[in-house]
Amino acid sequence: MKFICVTLLIITGITLSDEYEVIGPSAPVMTVSGEDVILPCSIKPNISAVNMRVQWIRLDLKDSIVHLYEDHKDINTDQLQSYRGRTQVFKEELEKGNTSLKLSRVQISDEGLYKCFIQSESWSDDVTVDLRVEAVGRLPVITVDGFDASGGLHLQCESKGWNPEPDLVCLNSEGVNLTSESTDTHRDDTDGFSVKHMITVYNTDTKYHCRVRMIHHMMEAEIITSSNMFLSWRSSVILISVAVVLSVILIIVFVCKKREQQREKQRIKNEDQRILKDHEQLQRTVGSVTSLLRKHAVNVTLDADSAHPRLIVSHEGKQVRYEDKQHERVKNEGQNTFDECLCVVGNEGFSSGCFYYEVQVKGADWWCVGVTRESAQRKGRIRLYPQNGFWTLCLYNNSYYAHDNLRLSLSVKPERIGVFVDYEKSRVSFYDVESMSHIHSFTDQSFNEKLYPVFSLGSSGPLIICSDLS
Repeated sequence: MKFICVTLLIITGITLSDEYEVIGPSAPVMTVSGEDVILPCSIKPNISAVNMRVQWIRLDLKDSIVHLYEDHKDINTDQLQSYRGRTQVFKEELEKGNTSLKLSRVQISDEGLYKCFIQSESWSDDVTVDLRVEAVGRLPVITVDGFDASGGLHLQCESKGWNPEPDLVCLNSEGVNLTSESTDTHRDDTDGFSVKHMITVYNTDTKYHCRVRMIHHMMEAEIITSSNMFLSWRSSVILISVAVVLSVILIIVFVCKKREQQREKQRIKNEDQRILKDHEQLQRTVGSVTSLLRKHAVNVTLDADSAHPRLIVSHEGKQVRYEDKQHERVKNEGQNTFDECLCVVGNEGFSSGCFYYEVQVKGADWWCVGVTRESAQRKGRIRLYPQNGFWTLCLYNNSYYAHDNLRLSLSVKPERIGVFVDYEKSRVSFYDVESMSHIHSFTDQSFNEKLYPVFSLGSSGPLIICSDLS
């Protein structure tokens, strides 16, 4: 009897393998950066995949997990960080054998090969889906880049943000393609392709075109060379002759300025000594950061109305955590609510003096803390940079960043971050409270409105605002 059962199981498995297969698109799936896309995958003939294991992985990223459905639920603890909150399978379609993946807010870095793998107790199969992401770049820019020895005018044409690589051509007024003297093409995983051409022209009062094109898109800029441009080259020849005469005068001026230079050297020396003294003073201050900075401690509570729909603020306003579904209040979100960036700000704003707060980041592997100006953008995609009104310290991909594009090297992983703002001195500083060490400071900033504490985090957490600062 046991032998018969085993034999039936084997026969059933062979039958499933012969009768069913996983199918996908025969051609690459095309989409545009910023849009949502469906990666097709299904079982043929249609059978229910509700009780099966459905796994989507990136083949070109060492089989990294994009999405996993198993035991009737999504299990994305090992999901790639860049896909967090952007993937889903259609639960209502699994009964029909449809295991397609929806990928939201597509990025250029999403382009690649995806494998849809489906497994039951007695059968498994997979199919590969090729995703191509198209991004339309920025309008080309033409700049004048000097002259050559014969009086030719160097024109440089550049455009950024394209995917796939576009064609860049330079044309004269009659539409004739001009040969590029130098070509530079660069690809960034985030911003796509940048292309740059250099040509030399000799005709005045002539229109030149710079054209960037892909299959479905084209952008063009033009420049008209005037006689004044070439006149500057001829003038330079005259200026060289005049310079010979002026050099004699400059020698006399040089002698007169020699003493001024010596005084300047002394001033620089004094400035260096002052900076060194300030640095030593700062080191002494950092050594006692707990006692000195907490004199300026303020009570910070979170403004729940400003939080992204996936961020949940505690009742007392001291904690924020990430939840992998949109909160119901998204229906009533207002102008001050973050709708794409996973951020929340404090209730209290400050426009003078010094203020300080501490936040516990222990257990969170993706976070940003700092301050933002009152008028900073809260809608759409936001880069938390000073030029956008955000002064933050961040952790992501196991690296620390001060968002002036500076990667920081920390010997100890902070568990509690102190944020200190001196409004009058236009300074924002960050400290590791446990080791009482200075991490980074933004200096010489421009503050002219209220500053609010700001927090951002991913699926780990929560972030806890500390109250024990007395």
